[in-house]
Amino acid sequence: MNTLVIGIAGGTGSGKTTLTRALTDAFPGKTSVIYHDNYYRAFPDLTYEERKRINWDSPDVFDTALMAAQLRKLISGQAIESPIYDYSIYNPSDQTEHIEPADVVIVEGILIFADPTICSLLDIKLFVDTDADVRILRRIKRDVIDRGRTLESVEKQYLETVKPMHELYVEPSKHNADIIVPEGGRNLVALDMLIHRIAGQIGTVPAPITERVPEGA
Repeated sequence: MNTLVIGIAGGTGSGKTTLTRALTDAFPGKTSVIYHDNYYRAFPDLTYEERKRINWDSPDVFDTALMAAQLRKLISGQAIESPIYDYSIYNPSDQTEHIEPADVVIVEGILIFADPTICSLLDIKLFVDTDADVRILRRIKRDVIDRGRTLESVEKQYLETVKPMHELYVEPSKHNADIIVPEGGRNLVALDMLIHRIAGQIGTVPAPITERVPEGA
C-alpha cells in the first residue's frame, strides 16, 4: 500500500482528538487511527495503589517499540490488534482493537514526536498548539467527568507529573513537527489546507468542510 502516515501530537487537552476526528470525517472509510495512549505498559507485579503512583506522563511507561512494530505492519498493508488501555485499573485491558490498513493512518499521542523511531515513520507531523490554561481546563473536564477521578487527584497529577513532563518532553518535541496547528480542529484555515493536501496525495474528494468539525476538544 501507498499509505500516508500522519502524526498528531501536542500537550494534554490541546485538541489532538478534535483534529483527528476532523480528518477522519473528511475521508470516511479511508483512515485508520492508532493512539499512543493505548500502548501504556502493563505492571502486573504492582498493586492498584502502586500503579496509581506511577508517572504516567513519562516516555518510559509506553511500549513505543510495540506501537512502532504495529505501525510498520499497517504501512505494509497488514491488519493489527491494537492494545486497549483501561484507565480504571491503570493497566491494559484484556481486549484488543482490530485495525485495518488504510490510505491514511493517523498516529495520535502526546509524546510521539519525542521518539525518533516513530518520527521516522511519519510522512506529516502536526503539532497542536493550545494555551496552557485551556488545556488544563479540558484535562480537568475529561478526567473528572469521563474517567471518574476527583478534582484533587487531577490537580495533584497535573502539578507533579503532567506539567513537568510537558516542559521536559512535549514542548521540545514541537521542533520535530512539520506544521504547528494552533487550536487543532477548530482552526478551519489550517484544517482546510491539510485536508486538500491529503486529498491530493491519496486522490480522493474530501467531505464538505461543514461536516468536518466535531464538538469536543
